Amino acid sequence: MSPPSPRRNDQDARPSRGIPEATVARLPVYLRALTGLADRGIATASSEELARAAGVNSAKLRKDLSYLGSYGTRGVGYDVEYLRYQIAREIGLTQDWPVVIVGIGNLGHALANYSGFVSRGFGIVGLLDADPARVGERVGDHVIQAYNELERVVSEYGVAIGVISTPATAAQEVCDRMVAAGITSVLNFAPVVLSVPPGVDVRKVDLSTELQILAYHEQRKALAGPGPLSQVDGLPAERSPLIP
Repeated sequence: MSPPSPRRNDQDARPSRGIPEATVARLPVYLRALTGLADRGIATASSEELARAAGVNSAKLRKDLSYLGSYGTRGVGYDVEYLRYQIAREIGLTQDWPVVIVGIGNLGHALANYSGFVSRGFGIVGLLDADPARVGERVGDHVIQAYNELERVVSEYGVAIGVISTPATAAQEVCDRMVAAGITSVLNFAPVVLSVPPGVDVRKVDLSTELQILAYHEQRKALAGPGPLSQVDGLPAERSPLIP
């Protein structure tokens, strides 16, 4: 993404320092919303319009963007392309990031075939699996390599981000080996909490936990439905078990 022409109020922009983690987590959401607006040909957007597109309230959005600098114009709003570039720069998406995936089962296959990685600045440079029967198998544009190739791939491509999609029993060993090879950021899809040394960041994606949270909300909707004894699994509401 190349930088658009600077705006007149660029002098008010300041380097970000100490951005809260909650704000960092929302920046990709704002970037996605801005991309959607740009794809629709919208050149400027008010904070209310951008907040609506991102699914947050406008006060929170304005506070989040204030950590990046002053990119809006009172009475006009935000230049969509320029703010999009600034957020992309802030979260490191103005360069390409090589990524390696370890564990090419069903989930690994799905991740390897996900076209959104490339469009968002992430290039898969290695698919690795410990099963010799999988080595040499083609997945999209990639060929699965032996797990023992991890160190070579990390060194050759300068990989800093690794994705773990192995069974839980193997995840910690894979993480340790990634860190030893030089990887400093890990996206973990295995249902286990990983232990890492200082300086290594881990983001955990637990699909079963997310489904359980949705199940909780669905149960609350059922219990709030018509009638004094809404049923869950055939039991009266006051005796219905909660999913742990």
